[in-house]
Amino acid sequence: MNLIRKILAAQAAVLALWAVSVQAATNDDAIAKRLEPVGKVCVQGKECEGVGAVASAGGGGAPRSGEEIVGKVCTNCHGSGLLGAPKVGDKADWGKRAKEQGGLDGLLAKAISGINAMPPKGTCADCSDDELKAAIHHMSGL
Repeated sequence: MNLIRKILAAQAAVLALWAVSVQAATNDDAIAKRLEPVGKVCVQGKECEGVGAVASAGGGGAPRSGEEIVGKVCTNCHGSGLLGAPKVGDKADWGKRAKEQGGLDGLLAKAISGINAMPPKGTCADCSDDELKAAIHHMSGL
């Protein structure tokens, strides 16, 4: 009878150890999943993994109009002139800035790199340069 108990106890111990190791592995996987980074940093001019998926999700590949970009992104600041941003339709202010920056292309360069409180691409990271130029044209009337 003692021998049977020892055999059963040994089997129970092996089963318990196996269950603990499976649970630990599951917990490690869950912890690793929670610790995964939420994004990646891409450097302009270098290949960036996953950019194609973002670009295709942005609008199916068809360029958006300047009016559409302004309505969805630019109006937040340029609608009210927040923090000195030139207002949509204020041709005098836009014209002055264009003269200082080298025309529409100069304004585009500042929009791409960011200026003062405006972040690069004005928070429209998936906007192409042509879409940004169309948005500037729409806002400024230049």
